[in-house]
Parts: sequence; structure tokens; C-alpha cells
Amino acid sequence: MININLLSVSNLPKLNKLRKLELSDNRISGGLEVLAEKTPNLTHLNLSGNKIKDINTLEPLKKLPNLHSLDLFNCEVTMLINYRESVFALLPQLTYLDGFDADEQEAPDSDPEADGDALEDEYENGEEGEEEDDDEEEDDLDEEVIDDEEDEDDDLEGEEEEDGVDDEEEDEEEDGEDEEDEAEDDHPCGQKRKRSLEDEGEEDPEDEEDDEDD
Repeated sequence: MININLLSVSNLPKLNKLRKLELSDNRISGGLEVLAEKTPNLTHLNLSGNKIKDINTLEPLKKLPNLHSLDLFNCEVTMLINYRESVFALLPQLTYLDGFDADEQEAPDSDPEADGDALEDEYENGEEGEEEDDDEEEDDLDEEVIDDEEDEDDDLEGEEEEDGVDDEEEDEEEDGEDEEDEAEDDHPCGQKRKRSLEDEGEEDPEDEEDDEDD
């Protein structure tokens, strides 16, 4: 709820799970006890650019035991003497005030838990795991397709071999038929020769009669 001319947080709904609240650049000057009631698990609170003038205005934040980071940039309270020491003394649960800890060490750019980055990382990791599973499944499918293609190739080779055997058998049968035909062609010639020989051995019946008369 940044820069919406908010005067107070009295109408804030009950948000037990809320951890980070952005209220910068509004016109809030007090009434922070509502935050302890409505957002008890708050860890990060940004009130920079509001109308907070006194340290005592921040006292209700004591009731936020998990509050680790508080931003009060551009609030009048930051102009007070010993401002940082006073706030850390008032709110001992704080780790960072205006982006720095009590030893002037700068805070990390973001808190994964508060920003939801941890959830995003888990979500992204989950997506990557699913993609890897998908890739593995696709690889398995590709291997199955390759195996099927190899089986088909083997079947085709087997059929070609069978066809080759059948062709050879057909060729042999045709050669055998040709040999038989040649044998038949030779056989009539042999019969003709036999008949001619028989004819030569036989005598003419008229010649036999003439011999008898004599």
C-alpha cells in the first residue's frame, strides 16, 4: 500500500500470515498498535516517507516479536539525536533499521522468506524437475521408436531373404522344366531313329510272297 494517501492502518484486515508490509509514502502519523493486532507475524515493515515524528510513536511495535527490519526513511523521527540508538533500544527484536544493523552493517538486498523468493525458487526447481522428467520420458519414447524401427528393418530384411530363397527355388524349378523339355525334344528323335531301324529290319510282304512262289 505505497503512496495511496493512507492516514492510518485502522481498517487493515486480520492477516495472521502476513510477513512483509509496505506502507511507504503515505500520511501515517500513529495508530501502529493496530499492526500488532492484525499482523502479529510481521517481519518487515516499511514506514518510510510518513509523518512519524516521535520515538514513542513506535512503541506499539514492541508487540511484534518477529519484526526484524524497520524502515523510516524520510520520516521526521530520523532527525532526532541518537535516533538509531533509541530505536534499537526501544525495539530489541530489530536486526535492521533503515537498511543497516546496529553495527552499521548493510542488510542483504532482500530476505528470501519475506519476499517469497524461497517459494519462487522451490516453484522453479519443481518446474525444472518436471522438465527433466519430461525430457527423460521423451528420451525413453525416442529409444522405443528407434527399437521399433530396428525391429521393422529386421522384419523387412527377413522377408527379403525369404523372397530371395523363393526366387532361387523358382529359378531352379524353371531350370528343371527346361531340362525336361529338352529331354522330351531329344526323345522323339530317338523314337524316329528306332522306327527307322525297325523299318530297315522288316521285309516287304510282296518280296516274301515272291520268294514263296519260287
